Amino acid sequence: MGRTGTVGRRALLAAGAVTLAGCTSESGGGRPRKPSAAERAAIAEAALRRRSASTSRTLLERYDAVLAAHPPLAARLAPLRAAVAAHVAALGEGAAKDAPSADTRPADTRPEGAGAGRATSGTGTGSGTASPAPPGSGAPVPPTVATDPAVALEELAAAARSTADVHTATLLDAPPEYARLLASVAAAGAVHAYLLTEGARR
Repeated sequence: MGRTGTVGRRALLAAGAVTLAGCTSESGGGRPRKPSAAERAAIAEAALRRRSASTSRTLLERYDAVLAAHPPLAARLAPLRAAVAAHVAALGEGAAKDAPSADTRPADTRPEGAGAGRATSGTGTGSGTASPAPPGSGAPVPPTVATDPAVALEELAAAARSTADVHTATLLDAPPEYARLLASVAAAGAVHAYLLTEGARR
């Protein structure tokens, strides 16, 4: 009786443990927990911050390409380029906590300064464009830049206006504090566009 009873009790305990484990798995780890409303809002805001930073980063890369193609413009463009770099940092602040584990961004949203020094000016005259990296070389392809400095500035101004428009459109989806930041960056972009074109003609 003693040995048989001990074996029986062990079998019952083992069966109970299996049942308990099954219940725990089904109720806890078997099905992913749905994020709360606050968590969903935080994830959405982080994604918005990444997109907005990427938008300004693309403009920053165009500044770098123009500076590489037209070094004499450095004194004029350096302060504006520095402001755009600050915008990238401010817009992306707080997004890293919900960033994906793998970097799946396209080449035109690579990190700040990745396009610096890679643009080469064309050899012709007029409004030609810079030569991109050869296909299949593995190097990121920088924005094309007109060989005429005046045209390059006009294209840069157009990019600044476009970036400002994107930030303005994003205001509708942003929480209040971030919306104020986007509005400030958009206003700065409009001023940059003016300084790059109309302001230079005065």
